[in-house]
Amino acid sequence: ALNVLLIIVDDLRPSLGCYGDKLIRSPNMDQLASRSLLFQNAFAQQAVCAPSRVSLLTGRRPDTTRLYDFNSYWRAHSGNFSTIPQYFKENGYVTMSVGKVFHPGVSSNHSDDSPYSWSIPPYHPSSEKYENTKTCRGPDGELHANLLCPVDVADVPEGTLPDRQSTEQAVRLLGKMKTSASPFFLAVGYHKPHIPFRYPKEFQKLYPLENITLAPDPQVPAGLPPVAYNPWMDIRQREDVQALNLSVPYGPIPADFQRKIRQSYFACVSYLDTQVGHLLSALDDLQLASSTIVVLTSDHGWALGEHGEWAKYSNFDVTTRVPLVFYVPGRTAPLPAAGDKLFPYLDPFDSISESVEPGRQAGDLVELLSLFPTLAGLAGLPVPPRCPIPSFHVELCREGRNLLKHFQVRDSEEDPYIRGNPRELVAYSQYPRPADSPQWNSDKPSLKDIKVMGYSIRTVDYRYTVWVGFNPREFLANFSDVHAGELYFVASDPWQDHNMYNDSQGAALPRPLTP
Repeated sequence: ALNVLLIIVDDLRPSLGCYGDKLIRSPNMDQLASRSLLFQNAFAQQAVCAPSRVSLLTGRRPDTTRLYDFNSYWRAHSGNFSTIPQYFKENGYVTMSVGKVFHPGVSSNHSDDSPYSWSIPPYHPSSEKYENTKTCRGPDGELHANLLCPVDVADVPEGTLPDRQSTEQAVRLLGKMKTSASPFFLAVGYHKPHIPFRYPKEFQKLYPLENITLAPDPQVPAGLPPVAYNPWMDIRQREDVQALNLSVPYGPIPADFQRKIRQSYFACVSYLDTQVGHLLSALDDLQLASSTIVVLTSDHGWALGEHGEWAKYSNFDVTTRVPLVFYVPGRTAPLPAAGDKLFPYLDPFDSISESVEPGRQAGDLVELLSLFPTLAGLAGLPVPPRCPIPSFHVELCREGRNLLKHFQVRDSEEDPYIRGNPRELVAYSQYPRPADSPQWNSDKPSLKDIKVMGYSIRTVDYRYTVWVGFNPREFLANFSDVHAGELYFVASDPWQDHNMYNDSQGAALPRPLTP
């Protein structure tokens, strides 16, 4: 049986070299992608941490987990659904969690879903508790709780950062598993680039401010329905942003500060890349690269000023699209010869070597829901059956498509883009709102306050979203009560700035209902 190393990054959009972003220095993730199958169009089912993580780890949509906020545990609230690690554990794997895999707190029963999901107690880095405290040295020499927080690691509490500790722990566990008779499933959840942007300050040097542009569309689009806008309240609470005295809800943030936010996000991505690099290089050194599937993904994206928005909390591509990369030994890359390294550590500060050849890529629209059946199949376990509708009573089933067909070994002459009929494929996302216009709780409404649900479908050609009335007691969306709509065409409007919904009324567009 193949081992599994699942790397889940918090709030990482596909701003990576391997996804075509020329500015970003991500040599280790790019090297992983060069040995992998990379999905160009992968989407999260809800652009906020806990709902997305519970959805991807159970393989069920938010309408099945009934988690749209942070305040319920699916096993108590909707159904006793099996998780990916639980399924591997029940099939003889040693399952281990390091860092932020499940969202901590109520939504994973204050235990990261132990003992169901994990063979040993989950590990959380001790320095995580300082993330939101005053640890950012400002120009005044004092410590602040800022959004932008480049630090001297020697100067922070415990002299380390959470993602460094998680890498060290993951490497220790890999070392222990090397001699184990059982296969392992190791999930590693990295915190950065989640806010605050607290990262070793040397990474700032990779992104001189004069090289940083604004988002291509930094204005709030004229045709954006107010219900679709998220007011990024979490950022406004940071001391450095408070000092800007921004107007609520639309901002805008001064251009020079926008550049600094983008600089810090990109610096966090390069810092994260070094952690992924050390982890993969350890996998190599332990000679586990020929027997371990590696998946790299994220719980959702993050807006960096697009549409005048910041953070997640929306249905746009910038917040729902995620990296999704699978390395499968012998399938996506030849098995390493004895003594050969597949993943030697690459230093992002080295002068740029010739960019790594991309590996195989798939352009199909896929959902994070597909992780469950696809990982099971790649590891050689039986693929769980498709869920009936409804499936609250079924413990083990999947709502996502199995992506195994993409991994069939092919002739090298064949076009690297895998042929299929992309017209048939759809990715669903959704986002709740407490009202038709931006409120203090629009980003993260509690279940009882949800009045409107935005159901969004992304096809090859368009993104179509309807904001409909929602009853949180019955968990019922009323598709005949349409509050607003959005329609963006991918080819002519890749940034989703020109809402064509009102021009399309009467056109035969499909209703976005869960398939």
